[in-house]
Amino acid sequence: MNEARTPPGHDQLIRKLECIIDLSDEEKEVLRGLPLTVRSFGADQDIVREGDRSSTCTLVLSGFVCRYKVVPDGKRQIMGFYLPGDIPDLQSLHLQFMDHSLGTLVPSTIAQIPHESVHAAARSCPGITAALWRDTLIDAAIFREWMIGLGRRSARGRIAHLLCELQVRFRALGLTSDGTYELPITQAELGDALGLSTVHVNRVLQELRAEN
Repeated sequence: MNEARTPPGHDQLIRKLECIIDLSDEEKEVLRGLPLTVRSFGADQDIVREGDRSSTCTLVLSGFVCRYKVVPDGKRQIMGFYLPGDIPDLQSLHLQFMDHSLGTLVPSTIAQIPHESVHAAARSCPGITAALWRDTLIDAAIFREWMIGLGRRSARGRIAHLLCELQVRFRALGLTSDGTYELPITQAELGDALGLSTVHVNRVLQELRAEN
C-alpha cells in the first residue's frame, strides 16, 4: 500500500452524486473542499477489515472494490461490487465497528475522507445530505436484488442480472464504450458473489456467449 502524491477524486465524487441529485455550485464547492488522503492498493488487499473502528469513508478512485464477509469455514461471500466514484462504506459514519470488510479485486486507488469532514459537509448543505442518503438507499436496493438472486433466481438469472446491473452503473459514470464495459474480475469472484461454483459460472457464461 502506497500513499499517492497527487490527491484526485473530488470531480469523481461530484459526478457520482450528480447521478443521484442535482447539486448547487455551493454544494460542489463544499465537496471540493473535503480533505482526501489518497492511497494505492494491490489486488486482493483489505482496505478496511471487519471489526475495525473506522474514522474515514472510502471513495473509490480507480480499480474495482468489493464488500465481503468470511464465514467460519473460510469461504468468502461478496456482497457488493464498487466502481470509481462509489463510497462503499458510508455506513461507517454511524457504525462503531465495521461489520464487514472492504477489499480490492484488482490494483485500486482510493481516497479516505474523515468522518468529521463528511458530517460537517452534510450539516452545512442539505443537498449533500440528501445525495448521501439517496446513495445509501440505492445501495440497499441493489443489495435486495442480490438477495432475491441468491434465494430465487437461477444461476443464469443471477449472472445475467449482475452483468446488466454493472452495465447500468458503469454507463451512469461514463465508463462504457458503445454499450460495453470492462469487468476486471475472475469467474471465481463472480462465484463468491453469486453463490455458485467456478465450474457453474463458466458454463453459464459459455451459454450466454453462444447466444450473443
